[in-house]
Amino acid sequence: MNTGRRQTIKSIAALATIQILPSRLLGLNGQTPPSGEITKAIIGCGGISASHLHMPGRLLALCDVDKSHLDQRMNDAGAEQNGIKGYHDFREVLKREDIDVVHVATPPHWHALIAIAAAKSGKDVWCEKPMSRTIGEGLAMVKAVEANKRVFRLNTWFRFKDNFYGMETPVKPLKKAAMHGLLGWPLKITVSGVTGFDWKLGIWTGKTNLPVQPVPEGFDYNFWLGPAPEKPYSAHRTHASFRGYWDYDGGGLGDMGQHYLDPAQYILGKDDTAPISVEIDADPQDSDAVGTWRRIEFTYADGCKIVLDGANKETNAAYIEGPKGKIFKGFQSDIPDLLKKIDALPNPEPQITDFHESVRTRKKFALNEQNGFWSCTMVNMGITAHRLNKSLKFDPKTLRFDDPAANALIHQPMRGPWKIDA
Repeated sequence: MNTGRRQTIKSIAALATIQILPSRLLGLNGQTPPSGEITKAIIGCGGISASHLHMPGRLLALCDVDKSHLDQRMNDAGAEQNGIKGYHDFREVLKREDIDVVHVATPPHWHALIAIAAAKSGKDVWCEKPMSRTIGEGLAMVKAVEANKRVFRLNTWFRFKDNFYGMETPVKPLKKAAMHGLLGWPLKITVSGVTGFDWKLGIWTGKTNLPVQPVPEGFDYNFWLGPAPEKPYSAHRTHASFRGYWDYDGGGLGDMGQHYLDPAQYILGKDDTAPISVEIDADPQDSDAVGTWRRIEFTYADGCKIVLDGANKETNAAYIEGPKGKIFKGFQSDIPDLLKKIDALPNPEPQITDFHESVRTRKKFALNEQNGFWSCTMVNMGITAHRLNKSLKFDPKTLRFDDPAANALIHQPMRGPWKIDA
C-alpha cells in the first residue's frame, strides 16, 4: 500500500471516531444521544469525501449511487468496526434522527436538492463548493436553511485561514489594508499565475461526440443524473471529469472559482451583493461540453473589479491595487512599511471559524449560506457568461441579467420527479 493510500485511510477513519460536545446534547434537535458527540453523514463518496479537510465528528452513514465508491469509502472508514451504515438513496440517510450534520459531497447538480432536503429534515449542512449550480438553486438553499433554522457551512476556507492559492499570505492583512483605505478606492483584484485556471484542464473541459458506453455494474447512472437531462452514459461524463459538462458544473470556474472569489469578496467588503457586470473573453462554447476561457472581469457598482486571468497573461499584475498603491504576491508592495501600518490598524470583525462552535451556539459560521450565496452568484455569473460567450449586465437586487438567454439559466428546469419547491 502506498503512502498516499495509507494517509487517506487514516484520515477518513479518524473522521469516524472524533467526538465533541454536541448540538443535540444542548437540546437543539430535541434529542440527547448517550455519548454526547456531534454525528454526521457523508453523501457522495468520490475523492473529495476522503479529504482530511472535512469536518470532524462521529461518522454514522455513507451514501453513494455507485456501489464501488461506497464500498471503497466504507472500507476506508472501517465501517464494520465503527458502526457505519452504507446507503444508496440519500433520502434514507435523512430519515435517521441520530444524525446532526450532513456533508454534501456530490457533484453540484445535486447540491441544492440534498442540502434543502437535509435542512427540512432538521440536519445542519456542510456543503462542497460551488455552493450551487445555478443562482436560483443557491437562493432556494438560502431560504431553506434559514426557514428551518439550520447551520450551514460552505467548504472553502481561505477567507479565514491558510495562505490562499498563489498569494503566499492569509487574507487578514489584505482585508485590513482594503477596509482601512491604505490602497485607496476603488480596488482591483487580479487572479493569475500557475495556480489559476489552467492546471486541471483534463477534467475541467468536456468532450464532444462522446462514445456511448455500457453503464458499469453497481452504478445507478439514472440516479446519478437525477435532475439533469437524460443523456447516454459515457465514462467521461461522470465522476472526476463531470465538471466538463454544463449539466453538472461549469468547468474550472465551477471547481475552483469560489476558492478565489470568496476571499476577494470578503476583502472588498462585498458579502451582501454582487457585481453589476461580467465580461468574458472566450471562444464560442459547445452546448454540452465546457471549454476554456481566457479572461473574465467582474465590475461592481462602485467601480471595484475582480479579474480572473485564465490565459495567464497577467502574471506580473498586483493581486490587489488601488489609486494609492499595490500589493503583489508574497505581500510585496510599493507602499513603504505597509505591513507595519497594517499591524497598527484595528482587526476585522471576529468570525466563527470552528463549525462545531456554530453547531453548538447556532451562530453563523464564517462562510455561511448568505455570504456563500453571493460569492457563488459571482461563480454562476461567470459560468453564464462563459456558456453563452456573452458579456452581461446584472442587477444584484433583482438577481436578473439584461439578457433573456442568461435569465433562462437562473432557474433551470429539473428532470422529474426532482424539483425545488418555490
